[in-house]
Amino acid sequence: MTKSDYVIEMRKITKDFSGFKANDQIDLKVKPGEIHALLGENGAGKSTLMNILSGLLAPTSGEILMNGEPVSIDNPTIANQLGIGMVHQHFMLVDAFTVTENIILGTEPSTGGVINRKQAQKEIQELSDRYGLAVDPTAKVSEISVGMQQRAEILKILYRGAKVLIFDEPTAVLTPQEIDELIEIMKGLVAEGKSIILITHKLAEIKLAADRCTVIRRGKSIGTVEVADASSEELATMMVGHSVTFKIPKAPAQIGAPVLNVKQLEVKESRGIPAVKGIDFTVHAGEILGVAGIDGNGQTELIEALTGLRKVSSGSIEIEGHDLTNAPVRKITEMGVSHVPEDRHKYGLVLQMSLAENLSLQTYYHQPLSHHGILDYKQIRKHALRLIKTYDIRTTNEQLKAGELSGGNQQKAIIARELDRDAKLIIVSQPTRGLDVGAIEYIHRQLIDQRDKGKAVLLVSFELDEIMNLSDRIIVLHDGKIAGEVRPETTTEQELGLLMAGSSKQAAAQEVK
Repeated sequence: MTKSDYVIEMRKITKDFSGFKANDQIDLKVKPGEIHALLGENGAGKSTLMNILSGLLAPTSGEILMNGEPVSIDNPTIANQLGIGMVHQHFMLVDAFTVTENIILGTEPSTGGVINRKQAQKEIQELSDRYGLAVDPTAKVSEISVGMQQRAEILKILYRGAKVLIFDEPTAVLTPQEIDELIEIMKGLVAEGKSIILITHKLAEIKLAADRCTVIRRGKSIGTVEVADASSEELATMMVGHSVTFKIPKAPAQIGAPVLNVKQLEVKESRGIPAVKGIDFTVHAGEILGVAGIDGNGQTELIEALTGLRKVSSGSIEIEGHDLTNAPVRKITEMGVSHVPEDRHKYGLVLQMSLAENLSLQTYYHQPLSHHGILDYKQIRKHALRLIKTYDIRTTNEQLKAGELSGGNQQKAIIARELDRDAKLIIVSQPTRGLDVGAIEYIHRQLIDQRDKGKAVLLVSFELDEIMNLSDRIIVLHDGKIAGEVRPETTTEQELGLLMAGSSKQAAAQEVK
């Protein structure tokens, strides 16, 4: 094979951040018209490598070739001119603008100094139709779903003439249906001659979407394989360096006394519309109660009500017999409730504060972290170092800003802070969203360990296999109500899916038969 058989060739790319090599002599070769997966743990260096390709970072050493010709990609504008576009994990859209306004931003077509919106809108509509994106160019970004916002991002780079599209963890915020649709869109793009680099850690998606896969581990190239010839287990082992257990074994639950009692709970969403509609459930010591459901069926409002972040309209929340309905957050925390929130950036961490400070957020006002209201930073750092070691948080040091950690290590930091407090009730929402198989296995073991120590665990997840593998009982939320309660050993993903779609338990059971 000659070097010109590759549309992109990254040779011996090294990126050194003050002595820390995020990329260390990495090679990546992408063929025209293929979906090429870039697989690695959180913090392996995937995003750094793609930020170099898209002109956001300059490599310390190494070279990049396009169609066999060396290129220098000094900034994103040059990347765009070369036909390289990146759909970032956190979308770069202005909420107040329409889809069209976001897409043309910085490249506005004008006639006599006046922006020609109609022309742009027509071109965007044609692109949307051509690639089956089904986006309304006139819609305001703040009023469309996350899946549609992602499609707007794809349109934005297509509008700029991208031939090589980089998708950075594109399914982290999508529903299962949207994931299937995105894979179809990607296949449509490569059928039109585009090349796609898919940054991911989700092995099932690689098997469904990718032609070849390059694995990197701790900043180094491990190898490139044909996806059809490699099993998920082999890919996982390449990624983390050891074999991974996809299903964590667990002993039968030793059910104890009720810890959380929810009675006739009603909660409204931000616009004042009922989101949780009179639900009852109990979580006992020594069990994991899973809450399944499609996003937007009241899960977020339920968790916020339980943790004091949202007011309850009616009904009650009791923890070990104490009425904590509409209690302040700190009182709920002090009663022995830990909370791993679904949005780690918004509610889990203060990104501008150090890792050490974040690890002390729940306990900073207690000894030994403070004395008479004065923080003891020596003890805060000591506390952080213990948690970093115990929970395997990968960081250069405890003073690093939380926002500079990889997603998996941010999540480990929250898990460490919340589990270290020895709470009676652990509420976890989307605990492994955006994490790789190694981090997922680790967090699943931690949750089962807490359950085996007699803690009550309430688990909310959109990942059906996570709900099935971890839960001792499962309740399904649909339209703010409990559609049914099932046990993982006697239900199926099909029955759960039907309950999530609004079928009654009897109808779902009948349909499965």
